[in-house]
Amino acid sequence: MLIGCFWFYVYNLSRSHQMGDPVNDVDPVEEYENENSVGISLVEAISDNDKDTAQNSQAPNTVSTEGPSTEVQTVAYERKKRKRTSDVWKDFVEVDSNGVKQPQCKWCKTIFKASRSSSTTTLRRHLLTCLPYMGSKKKQKILAVESKEADGAFTVSNFTYDRNRVRELASHMILYHEYPFSLMEHVVFNRFMSANTPYWEKMSRAAAKKECMRTYENERTKLRALLKHVNKVHITTDMWTSCQKLSYMVVTCHFIDSDWHLQRRVLNFCNVSPPHTGLLIADALEKCFQSWGIENKISSITVDNASSNDVAIRILKDDFRLKKTLSVSGQLFHVRCCAHITNLLVQYGLGEIRDIVDCVRDGIKYLVASESRLKQFSEIAKQLQLPSKKLILDVPTRWNSTYLMLDAAIQFKEVFPRYGDRDRCFEWVPTVEEWGQVENVCQLLAIFNEVTNIVSGSDYPTANLFLSEVWRMKDILGKKSRDENEYMKSMVRKMSAKFDKYWGECNLLMSIAAVLDPRFKMVLIQFCFPLIYHEPEAAKNIDHVSAVLLELYNEYVHEYNSTLEAQREQDNARMNVSGSSSSVGTGRSMQSGQSLFKSFVRSVDTVQPSKSELDNYLEESIYICEESSDASFDAFEWWKTNSLKFRTLSKLARDILATPITTVSSESTFSAGGRVIDPHRASLKTETV
Repeated sequence: MLIGCFWFYVYNLSRSHQMGDPVNDVDPVEEYENENSVGISLVEAISDNDKDTAQNSQAPNTVSTEGPSTEVQTVAYERKKRKRTSDVWKDFVEVDSNGVKQPQCKWCKTIFKASRSSSTTTLRRHLLTCLPYMGSKKKQKILAVESKEADGAFTVSNFTYDRNRVRELASHMILYHEYPFSLMEHVVFNRFMSANTPYWEKMSRAAAKKECMRTYENERTKLRALLKHVNKVHITTDMWTSCQKLSYMVVTCHFIDSDWHLQRRVLNFCNVSPPHTGLLIADALEKCFQSWGIENKISSITVDNASSNDVAIRILKDDFRLKKTLSVSGQLFHVRCCAHITNLLVQYGLGEIRDIVDCVRDGIKYLVASESRLKQFSEIAKQLQLPSKKLILDVPTRWNSTYLMLDAAIQFKEVFPRYGDRDRCFEWVPTVEEWGQVENVCQLLAIFNEVTNIVSGSDYPTANLFLSEVWRMKDILGKKSRDENEYMKSMVRKMSAKFDKYWGECNLLMSIAAVLDPRFKMVLIQFCFPLIYHEPEAAKNIDHVSAVLLELYNEYVHEYNSTLEAQREQDNARMNVSGSSSSVGTGRSMQSGQSLFKSFVRSVDTVQPSKSELDNYLEESIYICEESSDASFDAFEWWKTNSLKFRTLSKLARDILATPITTVSSESTFSAGGRVIDPHRASLKTETV
């Protein structure tokens, strides 16, 4: 989807009809005026005290004659409006234009000059050339044949050319495929459309832009209406610099709708002027929240580990704490991007073997710079009967691409020295010992790469899936810290330090989300924490997770009971009103047996059971899936099915499981932004973007 207004579909419903100058087509006819059609009427005398008021309200066509105590006004009688009998007025409507009523075509919105003789010749002549009117005439229908792929059946129905619908679908095409506005002016495209239908009208790029802005507002209104029925929302945000050297900030909203479907919507894609301080970022986010009416619904904000983001989150956290809208004192409010943490700790660890990585990278960069070098390199690989893989050049800022580069280069470690013998300029040949170090490092990074693929998956995994994978990183770091090679120990030591620095905040949210997965519950916490932490610290963290979960559950119980109490008061008031209206002559109000029973049920429902929903949920055995269906298990569907059994806990699960642990959704918006704001479309204004 296009960024900004390009994230919403756009269309203009009307365009002025270009059929010459309708004003000049009207035949001027002198209007007959009867000068003797003016009558005089007497008006009752007005007292001196009310004389000023009468003068202010005097009609413009009256003539006053003032005396000592009386006033006479002359009023012009209006001619009775002639009844229209022409059927042409079925397709025209009168509109006010500068105080003058003029006919307007209902189909193309063209306005004509009013005829003094009430002639309709010009209007009839216009209908003969009005394409929207001709396409909608009931007697000029076309049969449309539609096929259903499922059963191969065909349906035949009447087809009416809808100009507005065609324009709307054209805007969908522009936005979905990220086409420029000028596509609508391309010669071949218009020939193609004209060959499909004779009713096609060419659109200008300015008209396409107006259509986009109009539909953006329509989609914005729909999203605002959807967010009104959402209890909690989760935010991800990130910054990006385009080829225009302009900085943009994207704000993405995550929530679960009434059907328990995970939704993701881009709320804002706006230009942010430098400097990008924490205060400026917090102000931009606050304005975005207020414009969408969700300032009291923010549950968490996921950002990367930039220092300015830490300042912005701290400012927003203090503001929300004053409003008392944060759950568990804001312990789950600030979420650090798990993918960004993984990138930081791996890049930090790769610094120990940077010389080897640079040697492999420079060698591959030398080979891919020339087609003849790559061809010669491939011939050597074929002679050695090596697998038909290709060399990969990494992006230094992305560690997973570095891992893929090293993993592919290992397959050709026998080719590098042989190619060096043929090309004297090729000097990037790692030794056997260095290749061994690369293999050991790749074994470590393979676990991190697998976890990153799950964390940053395009299917948008929910928060309950992270802990079961992330703890593997900590476990492998603990095992590799006892490696016999000193370079591995040093590398793992640095990675562990970074991991422990950010593990505290991420652990709490991921742990609670894992507990709310019926396949894991507290069993996963009790299994993985002793593997991650030492014995005293593991028990302490397990108790901390249990305490925060209980506190969070009690907040939802209090909110649920308050809502129930308010609903009971409304029902009682409604029953009192209905009872008073059906009172008998004795003055006593009569209530039906069913209404009395419902009142009893509501009073009983407010009494807390001996065991809470949370206790019952945790005491039940974990949900065991079949191995074939475990990968496709949907936690949202399970909670939807059991929402009646766990009324309050299901609301808690709905909000927690929707929390994004990464900013991948926001970064994917920048991928679309890079395609939209390319060097050929760098003149787009920030408002359009």
